[in-house]
Amino acid sequence: MKRIKTVLGTVLTCALLLSACSNSPFGNELQYVEVGKISVQLTDAPFPYDMVSEANVTIFKIDARLKSDEALEDDENDAFQVLFAGEKHVNLLELTNGVTESLGDTEVPAGSYDLVRVFVKDATILLTDGRTFDLKIPSGEQSGIKIFIAPELIVSGNLTSELLLDFDVSQSFIAKGSTKEVSEITGFTYKPVIRASNMSVAGTLMGQVGTLVEDVATDVEGAQLSILKDGEVQMTTFTDASGGYLVQGLVSGTYAVVIERNGYATQIAEEVVIVSGNETVQDFRMIVE
Repeated sequence: MKRIKTVLGTVLTCALLLSACSNSPFGNELQYVEVGKISVQLTDAPFPYDMVSEANVTIFKIDARLKSDEALEDDENDAFQVLFAGEKHVNLLELTNGVTESLGDTEVPAGSYDLVRVFVKDATILLTDGRTFDLKIPSGEQSGIKIFIAPELIVSGNLTSELLLDFDVSQSFIAKGSTKEVSEITGFTYKPVIRASNMSVAGTLMGQVGTLVEDVATDVEGAQLSILKDGEVQMTTFTDASGGYLVQGLVSGTYAVVIERNGYATQIAEEVVIVSGNETVQDFRMIVE
């Protein structure tokens, strides 16, 4: 089943008084450091293989870099604030249509965050025929998967900033062999593709896709939507069994949305406007070819 993946939330909060030591990125004098909140969410773009029943990753750490000249002059690692530490096993195919799961809470200093690292130690694919593939994770466990946050995430004292980490499953898990039949898949290559979105300047695109069958309105499952900005694909998604779709983390601006499905004419919606903190609804009625 083609799915839209969305997922995971965690809130990182509060206010603290730091007594800085000589190797602190915040200086060597007693001072008050403002703290705010970061809400971290994970989601994933569509995974178009009907023959895959699970796409699993195990995340054991997420941290974000506090952009600070003082911190970067000492040790770059001092600039990273831990957002999550533990072990979270996630089947990305289950995290659909706004389903979220908490990763925990922590305190972070106020400031500008420009980079996030995601540490992953396991990735597996389970096919519908019962076969499982354990995948190697390049740099995922040692140095983490590095993703720049664009635009930078600004955390203000006593306020919440939201960060969306979008796992693009269809690009991250690349099938070997043929995908015409499940038995013809010989393995997978894992090349993690993750997008970091500053939700304070982002909006949501959602809608319903249907058609007419003998003058009866019918939902269209498995239609692929591509969201483009300035001619470049930003991300893709698929409609679910009810014909619905939802895309989070789109930076404010104007997009074109292309929808395709075998047996139907391709449609393009131009000038789709995304507004920060708002939901834009774009429905489609597809025409059978």
